[in-house]
Amino acid sequence: MERLRGSVARTRHLVRGRVQAMLGRAGWEIRPLESDADDRRSKLMAAQRIGVVLDVGANVGQYGMRLRSNGYSGRIASFEPYGQAFDQLQRTAARDPNWEAHRLALSDEAGEAELNVSSNSFSSSFLPLTDRHVEGAPGSAYVTRETVPAVRLDALWSQIVGSSRVWLKLDVQGFELHVLRGAGERLDEARALQVELSLEPLYAGAPDWRDVVDWLSARGFVLVGVEPGFDDPETGRMLQFDGVFLPSS
Repeated sequence: MERLRGSVARTRHLVRGRVQAMLGRAGWEIRPLESDADDRRSKLMAAQRIGVVLDVGANVGQYGMRLRSNGYSGRIASFEPYGQAFDQLQRTAARDPNWEAHRLALSDEAGEAELNVSSNSFSSSFLPLTDRHVEGAPGSAYVTRETVPAVRLDALWSQIVGSSRVWLKLDVQGFELHVLRGAGERLDEARALQVELSLEPLYAGAPDWRDVVDWLSARGFVLVGVEPGFDDPETGRMLQFDGVFLPSS
């Protein structure tokens, strides 16, 4: 979802900057709608004393850049399997000593997987697209496939996380439960989760938002916040949103 926002963020930033400069001289300030979610996330991170963010499905690094712009200075470990997107992510992370990038997909099985690559890159998935997704975002149509390495998160946990307190963010286009299962018992150590959830079927075989919420509830996580995400540009119906979860105890 962060990827979809990022595709228009640069244009908005340019326009907003010019308008802010104009209004600033008159003593006014523009606060984007996203700032409420950013402020809430910053407070949650501070309250949970987060030391590392696992940015799973990083695309070109939009989520990490947004964290930095909102004051998070801790470690970021980003995971992106698609080669072209990873190249840009790696260049961005290389400028930040607290940001590392891994060209990997996370799953519940280690090995290789076939990634369906969308024309916009950020809608790429291991699952087939539904017609509803293409209707809502024509740029999501698949154009090629790429074989990528896949690992379980629990196999990397000690090396990447260590003793740090973890914020696990998933933007994996219908593959959420695969990644969560691949965390195994290590998931119990996470201090917060941010997971993309679908209100309508956008990928064939992907879990419904209720499935993910119920699965996490059974693992001891409570839904404490939501962030709006992907809307149908014609009807205004929300198709995806992010759920933020904390341990129940």
